[in-house]
Amino acid sequence: MRTNHYLNPVIPQRADPWVLSHCDGYYYFTGSVPEYDRIELRRARTLQELGDAEPVAVWHKYETGPLSANIWAPELHYIDGVWVIYFAAARTTETDNGLFDHRMYALVCKDDNPLTGDWEEKGQVCSNWESFCLDATQFEHQGKHYYVWAQRDPAIEGNSNLYIAPLTNPWTLGQPQVMLSKPEFDWETIGFLVNEGAAVIHRHGRIFMTYSASATDHNYCMGLLYADENADLLDPASWHKSPKPVFQTSEANGQYGPGHNSFTVSEDGQQDVLIYHARNYKEIDGDPLYDPNRHTRAQVIDWDKNGFPVFGEPVPDS
Repeated sequence: MRTNHYLNPVIPQRADPWVLSHCDGYYYFTGSVPEYDRIELRRARTLQELGDAEPVAVWHKYETGPLSANIWAPELHYIDGVWVIYFAAARTTETDNGLFDHRMYALVCKDDNPLTGDWEEKGQVCSNWESFCLDATQFEHQGKHYYVWAQRDPAIEGNSNLYIAPLTNPWTLGQPQVMLSKPEFDWETIGFLVNEGAAVIHRHGRIFMTYSASATDHNYCMGLLYADENADLLDPASWHKSPKPVFQTSEANGQYGPGHNSFTVSEDGQQDVLIYHARNYKEIDGDPLYDPNRHTRAQVIDWDKNGFPVFGEPVPDS
């Protein structure tokens, strides 16, 4: 039975939240800052304490060039003894036919503490297509590392689809690079045709992949893909897609547009915890992307008798 012992919001004004529970006993956090101009890290011994932890800016955008605008959705990973940050950046805040010009990039740190260590730019993480892309994540399974991201295929209507590829090193994609999901249901195509912000959790013999869909206002919501743990994860036929959203706006609880999640575990290691952002109001002045009040929240996940996650509704503010 879910007992949500976290006081929400955990961190105000941090969207696209990513939490990593590391073997050193710290929770590490990063996310999009309202200014979209830097990458911050913070750490704490508990999830709740992340809200009071001092953020450290480990990287700043450039004045001009491909890394000069809209620094979005950083994620911190620890891969084979090396810290890696994936993030998206653009040349301009302007759009072309409704699309930004983001590409995916990687930073690497070999020091023990990523908040005080030196970060090295590894450049663009290149896929088979040169087009709008963002929201990279990675996961390890059966000794292999996989990279999942969102990208626009010019031959497919919409903003972004979800893709997967093997990693040959933390900043280089191998082959094949295949599409797992595209916006097709009504709830994935409100305002914009969007599949983005994937996150992976391995439980009960399956690989579960959440993602976010539709515009970033109150219509934003989470979908779910899943595959058998022994399936070929690079074969799109191995993946199944929920026809309904698994986490969405709760008018009753005053939570709007929940999404762009990550997964972590509770302090005692006994419960899985969903980390996500949401607003506590529905009406937004101007472009929702520039409204700063997508707050980071934490919520315990249930699992049903068949081994599937039960997310329920986003809980009210504490």
